[in-house]
Amino acid sequence: MFHHVKELQFDARVSRPDPHFARLLLEQFGGGNGELKAAMQYFTQAFACRHTYPDKFDLLMDIAAEEFSHLEIVGATITMLLSGVNGELKNAVEQTSLKKVMEGSRGRDELIHEALTNPEFLINSGGGPTVTNCNGVPWSGAFVNANGDLTVDLRSNIAAESRAKIVYEYLMQFTEDPHVKESLGFLMTREIAHFQQFSAALATIEPNFPPGILQGDPRFTHVYFNLSNGEAIRGPWNQGQGPWQKGEQWVYVDDPISHVRTTQGLKDQPVEGTSKSMQDVQTLDQQLSEQRSQEIKQSTPSGGAEWYSYSVLGQGTNETGGGMSYYRSSETSTMSPKRSSDVGQTKKK
Repeated sequence: MFHHVKELQFDARVSRPDPHFARLLLEQFGGGNGELKAAMQYFTQAFACRHTYPDKFDLLMDIAAEEFSHLEIVGATITMLLSGVNGELKNAVEQTSLKKVMEGSRGRDELIHEALTNPEFLINSGGGPTVTNCNGVPWSGAFVNANGDLTVDLRSNIAAESRAKIVYEYLMQFTEDPHVKESLGFLMTREIAHFQQFSAALATIEPNFPPGILQGDPRFTHVYFNLSNGEAIRGPWNQGQGPWQKGEQWVYVDDPISHVRTTQGLKDQPVEGTSKSMQDVQTLDQQLSEQRSQEIKQSTPSGGAEWYSYSVLGQGTNETGGGMSYYRSSETSTMSPKRSSDVGQTKKK
């Protein structure tokens, strides 16, 4: 369950209203790389791994909760930047572009021209954020990547944190407000932390490459096709061992057209660059398929199901592999909610 704490995670402030930057900051509120997308993505991903990877479930829920906190910071900052719009700070109007609206049609036309990509924002926002990106495109569930396989989902999250970080870097170039920059710097830095957390979580799943279960056809996994004319560019992505295991290497095809014809549309492509045969790969596919299937079956309760077991400390244990149990707080005489993984630890503040 969620419990809203009125204090922001970070002390967000602004020096003065700035409707123009408020519109840009909408990108991190309702955009495809924003905080709402991240929160919903990690929140959604967590459900599928609740039983098979309870530790990753906890990680995803923790980071999702933090992303909702970041969404609140972004929303609060947008609202403060629009303080002249909602009339809460009457004197702020003289410091913002809204003064142009009061100067007549010319000023109003200038303001609309400057905000041409999303002029309705100043009209429809009511002094707060809208669930859109900076161009007025509505937030969509299509932004959320959740494939039900952590070796895929965690990589999606690593990429999502990378994109969010660079957007904050770009946004910092469009404001001179030191307080806003401080907030953006905090949010950007947390993307780095989450990147590392997801990377560490992925490393604990073995094997995790290639993503998913099937290992791929060994005839094609190590082949690089040179599909550009002119001078050939070589690097660890197309020559030598590169990212492959010791003893494996890239196979560089300099003339793909001739190669495709010679191999009868790659049907006669030999296995090169790897010691794995087709039979080896089929065996690995079968073994990993059975392993992952058993992990799910063994962690899934038979018969009826409950998401959490609400037990009292000393009178039973949570048999669903985590979730919400209850303990008696040493600080109060009331029963307080706590995750079973935290039972026996100091109460979190």
